[in-house]
Amino acid sequence: MPTTFDFTGRSVIVTGAARGIGLEVGRMFHQAGAATYLVDFDAEELDRSVNSIGCSGVAADVSSTLDVERVVETVITQTGRIDVLVNNAGILIDKMTWKLTDEDWDRVLATHVGGTFRFTRACIPHFRAAKYGRIVNVTSYTGLHGNLGQSNYATAKAGIIGFTKSVAKETGRHGITVNAISPNARTRMVESIPADKLEQVVEAIPLGRWGDPAEIAFAVGFLASEEASYITGAVLPVDGGLAM
Repeated sequence: MPTTFDFTGRSVIVTGAARGIGLEVGRMFHQAGAATYLVDFDAEELDRSVNSIGCSGVAADVSSTLDVERVVETVITQTGRIDVLVNNAGILIDKMTWKLTDEDWDRVLATHVGGTFRFTRACIPHFRAAKYGRIVNVTSYTGLHGNLGQSNYATAKAGIIGFTKSVAKETGRHGITVNAISPNARTRMVESIPADKLEQVVEAIPLGRWGDPAEIAFAVGFLASEEASYITGAVLPVDGGLAM
């Protein structure tokens, strides 16, 4: 799907970008002219994705401060700037609350909330120096409404909403916007959901279908664009009306 956005001269980091929504976000930015860096823990899958798009990639664990700082330093060294950060990295460890282990809880929060925090913290000094920056965080319908077997994931995604609004208030006067999207797309993360449950979700979507990851990417592109320069602290549902 072609894009009409123009990010020529911009440098962009997209986490959780080896597949799914993150991959399509990276593809969109690359097609729009940005120096695009895909970040993912899965180095092998990341290499395939980077080669398919023709952009750059850095294998990293978003829950590691050293890894995050290495990614940011790589982008600064190679391009001299960072303009857009998309915090998309996430994992699922679904269990009923009483079956969750400490590790199940900690890993999910460390990836979703911890990764979002660490990359944001690492990029903000560069954004402030440039008096410009765009941050787009990925939250979820589950973060607003909860879901059976996903108390760790729901907590992480709800935390991202609070984090988004707080950082938006802290950085607005420095020319930085911070927003979030709440997507609903058919990706590998939903493949483990039983078919009957998936059908129930589709029935609840006013538009009557799952979103395409490319449609989610265009929403990210809008929030990162000049056209969205007066939007900050917002959580944009990109879900076919599911959250209504």
